[in-house]
Amino acid sequence: MTSTSVLVLVPLLCASLAFSARLPQQSSSEQAWRRTEMTDSGRASTYTRFVLTGKFLKRPPGDVTTPPVLAVDCAPRRKGSAEGKLITGNLLAGVPLKIDYVEPTEIHGTSYYPKVFVQIRVDDAKPEKRSWNPGKDKTSALFAKYSLKKILHAHTVEITTKDDSGSEVVMQFDIPDSKQVAEGCDAATKK
Repeated sequence: MTSTSVLVLVPLLCASLAFSARLPQQSSSEQAWRRTEMTDSGRASTYTRFVLTGKFLKRPPGDVTTPPVLAVDCAPRRKGSAEGKLITGNLLAGVPLKIDYVEPTEIHGTSYYPKVFVQIRVDDAKPEKRSWNPGKDKTSALFAKYSLKKILHAHTVEITTKDDSGSEVVMQFDIPDSKQVAEGCDAATKK
């Protein structure tokens, strides 16, 4: 490399370093729930979707390009009510999940219920085993208000499940201020 080339590259390198130093770095403490107003044209109704992006602690095998996501849909407030209502809570893993078929407590024919087994660990507490319903595309799992309340009142949530090949998948979500989600979905803890 000639000295002329080096003299041309040094100012470019310095300018690029100075520009990248000024870019705001988003830390996990700055992470927030993204809120979007949605319309269900089939039912002619609106609802609010809250989305929180997480990260894989143990990635599924293969080429997974999207991070895990928690998506919570809430119906708007009704007249006379201070809070909305949870429509659905979704864990979007981005890979096909292992579906287990569970025998119901009472058998009326030969039906079994599809379930996604998860382990949810809130902060430093002991992990709890849950069975959630699979989503239609089998890359997601639906959770109820009980699990949503635990998630919203945590600092960190770790969710472990298995993909369709049986490999363990571990996801972590750093939970920011969730007051808006709790009120929008009637998931606030009663004091």
